[in-house]
Amino acid sequence: MDQATGRKVRPFAITHRMVAMLAIPMTLAYMTTPLLGLVDTSVAGRLNDPAQLGGLAVGAVIIDVIFATFNFLRSGTTGMTAQAVGAEDEKEKQAVLARALLIAAITGAALIVLMVPILTLALWLMAPGADVAEATRSYFYIRTAGAMFALANYALLGWLIGLGRAGLGLALQIIVNGTNMVLSIALGLWLGYGLAGIALGTVIGELLGTIAGLLICRRLIDTSTTPSRNRIFDRDSMLRFANLNGDIMIRSFVLLGAFGYFTAQGANMGETVLAANAVLMNFFFISGYFLDGMATAAEQLVGRAIGANYREGFWRGIKLTLVWNALIAAALFAVLYLAGPWLVNTITTMPEVRALAQAYLVPAALTALTGVLAFQMDGVFIGAVWSREMSLMMVLSFIIYIAAWQLLQGYGNTGLWMALHIFLVARGFALLARLPIKARQTFGY
Repeated sequence: MDQATGRKVRPFAITHRMVAMLAIPMTLAYMTTPLLGLVDTSVAGRLNDPAQLGGLAVGAVIIDVIFATFNFLRSGTTGMTAQAVGAEDEKEKQAVLARALLIAAITGAALIVLMVPILTLALWLMAPGADVAEATRSYFYIRTAGAMFALANYALLGWLIGLGRAGLGLALQIIVNGTNMVLSIALGLWLGYGLAGIALGTVIGELLGTIAGLLICRRLIDTSTTPSRNRIFDRDSMLRFANLNGDIMIRSFVLLGAFGYFTAQGANMGETVLAANAVLMNFFFISGYFLDGMATAAEQLVGRAIGANYREGFWRGIKLTLVWNALIAAALFAVLYLAGPWLVNTITTMPEVRALAQAYLVPAALTALTGVLAFQMDGVFIGAVWSREMSLMMVLSFIIYIAAWQLLQGYGNTGLWMALHIFLVARGFALLARLPIKARQTFGY
């Protein structure tokens, strides 16, 4: 019992091994996504029709933006589940999963109903050629037909991470993406269904993932303590979930806007700068997969500690994951810097793009270091379910980013990369500054 607050404390051990068992499987799980994209692109590239490859590129961007908007089903479910685990509240654990799956089903159904106007607007904004637009329609409609499965997998993965069962989360991702890769090749190339086959392979993979995820979660549920319908649809809990999801959605939109702004400003400097920056942003995305794995560990440990009212565990979880994240970031910087020339030459064959990209290897590789605190704090605030604070600090950081670029425009592309680093640093330190205040409010001292 906490003497200061009179609330029960449920301590649990937080070790380096625990951090690794959470972070490593999720890092591997996240890295299956770009591998899947590579397979799909390779299949489309062998269809001997540029419109098919263009349709995949345009359709994938539209789908990614839509589904990324609802990624709160993963992160929001993780934080709330971890807190229920810490509080040893079996009924709330199950209720969180039920709410998340319900939202996934309703949202997925809405996307299916609205698929035609959504695609019409997206094609108007992106303005591809007629052949590419037609190929995009085929891909988009098939992918959207499986929206409920894709969103349900977000909820299932988030629930497993919240339970601390990252290994099962990895297994689920392997089922989804592994099936997708095999079927994309089989349907797209061997059976000759082309882009429609790639899309259908993805939907079947998501369907199998949902079935497997439901079976896995069913085995982890204590059926003797299932929540009532009133508990699942509790007004305050539903509002809390809705507010959490709304804040995470705002945060995701602003983040996408920041990267879109970076791309747009690079485009204003010419095609070579745009291409070189696009090549180098892959360095940041590679770093992100590793840092996201450790951030996921922070989500589970922080959420569980708050649910358990375990203040010491809260701070220990943050310290351990921050130490590991910093070490990983330093290693990433070294690898990306040393392997940078080879990576650039592998991604592009254009001499002028290669030369410019290699000139900016250092600022690109440094994103691993300047972004480490931002990734870490995102994990902490998601696990703590301090979503409003997270979204507000993201907006503040974006404003600082825009202001920095206005001041640094005279330095050209160097100034643009400096502004991006300022944005990443601002995100991390803005949240870090709020951390002690939010911790005192949460634990009562």
